Amino acid sequence: MPALPEKPSADRLSADSPSALGSPARRSEGREKVTGAARYAVEHTPARCAYAWPVPATVARGRVTAVDTAAATAVPGVIGVLTPYDAPRLGAADDPTLRVLQDLAVPHRGWYVALAVADTPEGARAAAAAVHVTYETEPHDVTLRADHQRAYTPEEANGGHPAHREHGDPDAALAAAPVRIDCAYAVPPLHNHPMEPHAALADWDEERHHLTVHDSSQGAGPVRTALAALLKLTEAEVTVVSEHVGGGFGSKGTPRPHVVLAAMASRHYGRPVKLALPRAHLPATVGHRAPTLHRIRLGARTDGTLTALTHEVTTHTSRVREFVEQAAVPARVMYAVSDMRTTHRVVALDVPTPSWMRAPGEAPGMYALESAMDELADTLGIDPIELRVRNEPRTEPDSGLPFSSRHLVDCLREGAERFGWAGCREPRRHGPFLTGCGVAAATYPVLIAPSTARAHARPDGRHLVEINATDIGTGARTVLAQVAADALRVPLDSVAVAIGHTGLPPASLAGGSCGTASWGWAVHDACTALAARLVRHHGPLPTGGLSASADTTQSAKQKSPYSRHAFGAHFAEVRVDATTGEVRVRRMLGVFAAGRILNPLTARSQFKGAMVMGLGMALTEHSTVDAEFGDFAERDLAAYHVPAHADVPAIEVHWIDEHDKHLNPMGSKGIGELGIVGTAAAIGNAFCHATGRRLRELPLTPDRVLAALGRAD
Repeated sequence: MPALPEKPSADRLSADSPSALGSPARRSEGREKVTGAARYAVEHTPARCAYAWPVPATVARGRVTAVDTAAATAVPGVIGVLTPYDAPRLGAADDPTLRVLQDLAVPHRGWYVALAVADTPEGARAAAAAVHVTYETEPHDVTLRADHQRAYTPEEANGGHPAHREHGDPDAALAAAPVRIDCAYAVPPLHNHPMEPHAALADWDEERHHLTVHDSSQGAGPVRTALAALLKLTEAEVTVVSEHVGGGFGSKGTPRPHVVLAAMASRHYGRPVKLALPRAHLPATVGHRAPTLHRIRLGARTDGTLTALTHEVTTHTSRVREFVEQAAVPARVMYAVSDMRTTHRVVALDVPTPSWMRAPGEAPGMYALESAMDELADTLGIDPIELRVRNEPRTEPDSGLPFSSRHLVDCLREGAERFGWAGCREPRRHGPFLTGCGVAAATYPVLIAPSTARAHARPDGRHLVEINATDIGTGARTVLAQVAADALRVPLDSVAVAIGHTGLPPASLAGGSCGTASWGWAVHDACTALAARLVRHHGPLPTGGLSASADTTQSAKQKSPYSRHAFGAHFAEVRVDATTGEVRVRRMLGVFAAGRILNPLTARSQFKGAMVMGLGMALTEHSTVDAEFGDFAERDLAAYHVPAHADVPAIEVHWIDEHDKHLNPMGSKGIGELGIVGTAAAIGNAFCHATGRRLRELPLTPDRVLAALGRAD
């Protein structure tokens, strides 16, 4: 729990004082982080702490037939080795990937088949390397193809979206369209790779019959629920702390096997146990963005008016748990077209289970859709911005609901002016260097989940807000303090925020760009109720102060009569070296319409970070599933290339002042994922503008660039 702040700078703000919301407040935990005082999950080291190291399967599919631990237990300092033959039996789990060491089946390479525990991390690692596992292998299939014979249409895609939606007769409309395009696009497997790998410290107290876990997680609440069920405990017997988290990008949005293994080992051996996953284990263990194969067909009149749209997506899932990337969903909200089909097909392969990665669905889906819109603009000879403007819908095409607010055209217009779009429409060549510009739209839904919060006012003028939210590096603590200060009409420096602990009021996890909207609503309501109590109270506050609570379950679950989305526009200028095939982004600019921006400083950081991630998606990031061995070939940051400092160009971020009264008390929309959506398409469109060649598979690596330029010659 944080200490209460120092004595505030003023007792209370006047009614006409400027709001704390909207001010560029610096991160309240920033000093702790840069000085090393902020403690992450495995930086807690209780007495008698032991260390664990998991053993991944080395076959793509099969069964364990024997585990020889003799050499492992002979390593000095080894406490023991857990295997499927002797590991504690776990209870039920909604997520079968968490039922580790429970049977002999190996559903994919990298599935954990043993766990070594020792007095030191070096001993645990050496013991894990000494475990000898024998397998009976089975034929495996890890290759995704659009025509795979086992592909099927699921009932739902991720997020509860219907996998298939159809309006009108898109096939007939396509056949009748004067202008048609039919294009295939591909996005490879992508990996989250947060700076802090997944890690946990578990400490079982036999006397108290209580488990305390420090976990690198985007939501301490779901981790507690899962551990309680698996270990057959009540939730009151489990405490989970996720006070500081070094990034997640979705991979820490659900409990992962590391925390189950740590808790299992701590309870079994009666000692605190730390487990920090090696980075090379992450691709097979903590989810990934599944590869997506897209086919988009657009029909249009000669003036650019869309008459038909189909977006068909094929992706993979594992045989352990179904997860379907909802990549065709954004096409349902973007453009005015009456005859439309959007559908998903999925193939269960012998691969790790895919999961959330920043803007699941929207990021790959909008790459394909916005690339196709650019191809249509080229075919028609219409400016790409003008094509999008001509197809701006009055209501959401899929549901028919009115938009609560939609300022995409404003983003495109303002972005074009700021970027100098009119002046860069002619591609340029200087020696081997080809330069061009591209644009793409962005969208992300407004999501809100139920949350609860408590607010306290102390006699000395200090305030404390409590909520089991998680700050994964976004500045959530700071923004929640701003929400509280605004509702209480007090100075920002009088407010402290306690988060990341299951002893606090329950709240939703940090995911789906819904954190601030969900937590902020509960904090606002609690602080508003506290402010009302303070107004009614006369005289000095009691020694314990005054408190108030709020629960937004009813408000958040009300179905909105509006389609609620954030929108944006990305612009990119690229330079292509026709000799080496290297693509460099020279500058990027984004303009966003995301409701009220609550903190310009942290918001700009979020947008820029997402745009950098989109740059990586476009140019460097990809993974390959090895058909022979069944694993991801790019398993660490030496092989999986995220953008480094030298790869990142000048980035400008701007936003539209958007006043939407149909959201939450703050008037905010999520921004954490909007910035990645459309970035890769803008870069790909700029590449095509520069070279006259269209690459439809990401990333735009030199080998693909040279092949494209060579074929053209």
